[in-house]
Amino acid sequence: MSGNHFCLGLGVGTKSSSGDWLEVFYAKPLFEPCNTLIGALKTNLGYEGGNCAIELDSTALQQVATAFTQVNATEQLKIAETLKGSQQPLVLCILQDDDQPASTPEVYLKLQMLSQRMVKPHGINLTGMFGLLPNVAWTNQGAVALEDLPQRQLEARARGELLDVQSVDKFPKMTNYTVPAGIRIGDASRVRLGAYLGEGTTIMHEGFVNFNAGTLGTSMVEGRISAGVVVGEGSDLGGGCSTMGTLSGGNNVVINVGEGCLIGANAGLGIPLGDRCTIEAGLYVTGGSKVVVLDDQGNEVEVVKAGELAGKTDLLFRRNSQNGRIEVKTNKSAIELNAELHAHN
Repeated sequence: MSGNHFCLGLGVGTKSSSGDWLEVFYAKPLFEPCNTLIGALKTNLGYEGGNCAIELDSTALQQVATAFTQVNATEQLKIAETLKGSQQPLVLCILQDDDQPASTPEVYLKLQMLSQRMVKPHGINLTGMFGLLPNVAWTNQGAVALEDLPQRQLEARARGELLDVQSVDKFPKMTNYTVPAGIRIGDASRVRLGAYLGEGTTIMHEGFVNFNAGTLGTSMVEGRISAGVVVGEGSDLGGGCSTMGTLSGGNNVVINVGEGCLIGANAGLGIPLGDRCTIEAGLYVTGGSKVVVLDDQGNEVEVVKAGELAGKTDLLFRRNSQNGRIEVKTNKSAIELNAELHAHN
């Protein structure tokens, strides 16, 4: 039975030397926890409602485990048992509502909800998240606060070790937190936590997927899926292609790619695409691009801005090699992805 609460997660994380949260790992968030569990947490832990991140000591962790036991939450109880004796800080994040996040643990819970396919892109409130995510040195020894990095590097060298800084970013790579079923990723560093990858998706080595973006099903991604962009079932993003995110250049239009679409190699997309559309290799289509509309015989019908074609189905965008103009005509055949390439068994 679902309760009124949105999500709950028992997590283990990392803090800076000054006590600030850097990141939190939630093994298996609980979507829409039952009212009975929420009641047990109120009784055992003193939870008073609302959205909160409760830091747990060993006593509080045992109280959480007791609440899980009372409602037969077997998987959650196993997580709690595994975390007993942890030297890392623990937190219970409870979201009564999908409100704007107010803490770093809340942001990390929501990003992992996306990457674990509990909610789809644009299906969760991430307003204000950037101000709650610290810049972190992501290393072979985990998250390190930037102010702690010089000392940590020195200590590693003194032990004859190397502290390998793999990136400095607000977002870690998704695969250090979850690997959804039925996917392949050529270079895991190019998929950020908060990406949503549908089953059957292949991300090649040059493919990139940002947070709150991704694929809804079988897709071949050799290009860039920017923040907020959603790619439909059976679509193919060719090598080096780009999609314009909602954070790019002041763009406030949500870009999406419909089902059965092809964005050619080194092409670009700045408008929402309907189903079964193709953009030829090397062509970047923005909302302000002037496009010549052709009929089935190849005759010019009118000239429009590409933005007026947003969301239309069965379109082929191409550049005329003789005069350089962008043309659009009906795309009679949707692409078909190679089924053998998408076998993830």
